[in-house]
Amino acid sequence: MASSRIPMVAGNWKMNFDHLEATAFVQRFARDLRARRFDFAKCEVALFPSFTSLRSMQVLVESDNLKIRYGAQTVSVTSQGAFTGDVSADMIARLGCSYVIVGHSERRKYHPEDDANIVDQVRAVLAAGMQPILCVGESLEERRKGIELDFAVGQVHDVTRDLSDAEATRLIIAYEPVWAIGTGLVATPQSAQDAARAFREDLRATFDGQVAGTVRVLYGGSVTSRNAIELIEEPDVDGFLIGGAALHVDELTKICMETLAITSSQK
Repeated sequence: MASSRIPMVAGNWKMNFDHLEATAFVQRFARDLRARRFDFAKCEVALFPSFTSLRSMQVLVESDNLKIRYGAQTVSVTSQGAFTGDVSADMIARLGCSYVIVGHSERRKYHPEDDANIVDQVRAVLAAGMQPILCVGESLEERRKGIELDFAVGQVHDVTRDLSDAEATRLIIAYEPVWAIGTGLVATPQSAQDAARAFREDLRATFDGQVAGTVRVLYGGSVTSRNAIELIEEPDVDGFLIGGAALHVDELTKICMETLAITSSQK
């Protein structure tokens, strides 16, 4: 990866852990990383709990002066009003969140969130001073048709085409091929690299080389400590958005340490 981009390991807990379980996890996770002298200046770590745990995360991180960052799994496109069940970007930001996941395939499938809604979410997150982690990726159908890169790049372009250069540099892209999420299947390192490079080429065409070289691209989809090393060695892959493996302290710690070791050796 480029030396100017700080690698990132992000754990998406989805609908797991209540606020007590989340607190216990973070305490043990932070202790394990501290015992291994993990350097947060060289590799960023972020966790994405349920809304019900965000306040507990804020209290724990601030009281113990932890270097772990955190964010929300989704956001409303509205700022306030009669929208039962919605949570606004400003509310999330007030809880100390640095990031919000936008457009995860499970949100697109089950709620559903369309392209226009995802664009509005990205704008809401940026306006609240946080960074959106935009999830994109093809299904098995697109992959079988051989249009996986065009499809994923199109999802990115639908969001970035109306952003300014400054807004675009704050975007983080998470390439999560839908066929690999929770299935045990994983894209080859070359496939992940091809997608990340395609995103950068589109960013370079839409903006310029500086934006293309600044935006971080994460890979997600059945990431484990067994395949993380090969994936992070690719030059355009800057880290991971992890699901199942992020529910286990030991496994997540291993991935963090591997990511730090490989990317530090590349500097």
